[in-house]
Amino acid sequence: MSGPEKDTRTRVLTCDCQGTSPLDLKSLEAAAGAGVEFSGTQLCRRQISRFKSALESGAPVLVGCTQEAPLFLELAEETKFSGDLRFVNIREKAGWSADGSKAGAKMGALIAEAQLNVGGPHVVRMSSAGVVLVIGRDEVALEAARRLAARMDVTLLVTAKPDLPPPRIDEMPIYRGNVVRAQGHLGAFEVEIADYAAVVPSSRDRISFEPTVASSVVSTCDIVLDLRGETPLFPAPKKRDGYFNPDPRDPAAVARTLFDVADLIGEFEKPRYVAYEEAICAHSRNGIVACSRCLDNCPTGAITPQGDGVNIDPYVCAGCGNCASVCPTGAVRYAMPESESLLLRLRTLLKAYGAGGGKRAVLLVHDGQSGEDMIAAVARHYDGLPANVLPVVVNSVAQCGLEVLTAARVYGAAATLLLTPASLDDDLAGLHEAAALNNRILDALGYDNGRAEIFDERDPEALADRLRTAAAKVADGPLPDAFTPAGGKRDLLSLALSALHRVAPTPVDEIALAKGAPFGSVDVNVEGCTLCMACVGVCPANALRDSPEFPRLSFVETACVQCGLCEKTCPEKVITLRPRLDFTGVARNPRVVKEETPFECVRCGKPFATRSMVETVQKRMATHSMFAQAGALRRIQMCAECRVIDLAESGDDPFAGAPRRNVRTTDDYLRERERGDDEDKAN
Repeated sequence: MSGPEKDTRTRVLTCDCQGTSPLDLKSLEAAAGAGVEFSGTQLCRRQISRFKSALESGAPVLVGCTQEAPLFLELAEETKFSGDLRFVNIREKAGWSADGSKAGAKMGALIAEAQLNVGGPHVVRMSSAGVVLVIGRDEVALEAARRLAARMDVTLLVTAKPDLPPPRIDEMPIYRGNVVRAQGHLGAFEVEIADYAAVVPSSRDRISFEPTVASSVVSTCDIVLDLRGETPLFPAPKKRDGYFNPDPRDPAAVARTLFDVADLIGEFEKPRYVAYEEAICAHSRNGIVACSRCLDNCPTGAITPQGDGVNIDPYVCAGCGNCASVCPTGAVRYAMPESESLLLRLRTLLKAYGAGGGKRAVLLVHDGQSGEDMIAAVARHYDGLPANVLPVVVNSVAQCGLEVLTAARVYGAAATLLLTPASLDDDLAGLHEAAALNNRILDALGYDNGRAEIFDERDPEALADRLRTAAAKVADGPLPDAFTPAGGKRDLLSLALSALHRVAPTPVDEIALAKGAPFGSVDVNVEGCTLCMACVGVCPANALRDSPEFPRLSFVETACVQCGLCEKTCPEKVITLRPRLDFTGVARNPRVVKEETPFECVRCGKPFATRSMVETVQKRMATHSMFAQAGALRRIQMCAECRVIDLAESGDDPFAGAPRRNVRTTDDYLRERERGDDEDKAN
């Protein structure tokens, strides 16, 4: 006889945190969609037995507190709990607010979202044995190298004319030189050094060096500590794992850095933030470069051209998400999580909020570091988040592309606020572009809400004021049918835009967009088009298509990303881009751009090309020496097989030139002279 079935329903445990975080259980349960257990006023202390009882049930457990997560995790370890234990912050994000008593719907929505299962990212591994290259010009670098040498393998590179006392004990190698180039990451740095010279062991009062080595050398190391106080060796230096460049004039900063460096021995993991699909990349084709959005917006230099596509170094990538946000085709996808999973979270959150009676939802998208700190500060020291402001944590705010912003409005967001950290200040071009395009589309369709706005506040009090103002001024508007997020970036965009258009206050058929927008049509001068299909061969999105049965060029506008490869590749230069957003059925279905009756071989009658192509080639070749012989130009009207047969039958050599003159020798000139002398004598 089998035992009772294991309970798989999640046990949701909450408390009012000693009365400071009021719970509207009716709204909370309506939003959460499941029973929520009110565990008293102090789950982490007085009512801890309720938590232990939930663990004993073997069911998944969700605790409405993150502050005491270490305590709960410790108890779970003691009881050998092997189930699913999660935590959600409903106190700082909802209860600790001037609107705390009205935040039941938001609490329930946060709980519903926390129960979703979103897959974790893939990781890459880095290994560091503690080999450190310290680069500097004075005693700051020397002292830093000394302190690290006690536990790490340190080399000091002095870049200026040294005025340093030699160390009493040779604790580390010391060299002089200038850094020419640096590349790599934690565990795999390569630093090229010119004017390289080793220290003289007999240096007495001041360090001196051997004669300079003429050629440069390459130093390999795990960590680079740059104390030159000059331009960093890498772009976005704070985002390069294993590279440190504190201000050498700031002793406290140098000291903090030494602690960080000393910890970098062992095996380390970092997420593989993005995935890449070269087949739909619009970077280039056949050596012709078109789209370079990801290259232009990568702050760390992790993306480099590679063939017709790009290469993304996962060890250098810092996960800002700019590349995925600006990629028009979806060839670069953010994987923490992918847009499909993020949209599922937004849909769940907003649907649950509405089910709990919530109105005028405002999304506050933030990261898990500075964003969480700002929200905690607003909750602890000011009026907290308004009841209708729903925080959404992401790995990087810059990962939110147009598909995320438009879908948020479809799911019911009256506004989307993007709280950016200081670390992204120089990397927001793509986010600004996505927000502006989202707002342009909503304005054109007549929506008076759903706009995206970037918040770059660093002061919690100023943020609290702006949030209050933003939350108060929004209004509910038409609610489109919420679609189930599935597919890639273009699929999600198409679903969101179609949903917005169906219930738009002013459902216009076409919205004109600025140059560079990822939507639009192509205008083809059909008179000049020869149907060579070069554009079809380079189109990464399959927007331009041919037909295997008939000379026909078709175009699907919804697939076009306006990369410009067709325009640059067209040998006749008859293609121009027209950025726009077309909501009609014409844009969704293939439309014929040009078609012709096939040209039949004048010898065997087999169709082999288009009439316009044959006529164009004949016109261009009419004056060419290869077609100077009689009947040669007619061969252009033949298929490949007949052309060879006709050439063999005629005996013509298409590569033959004018007859070559015989080479004249000394004997030729002597014979001509003798012949002239004989003629003179005869006369």
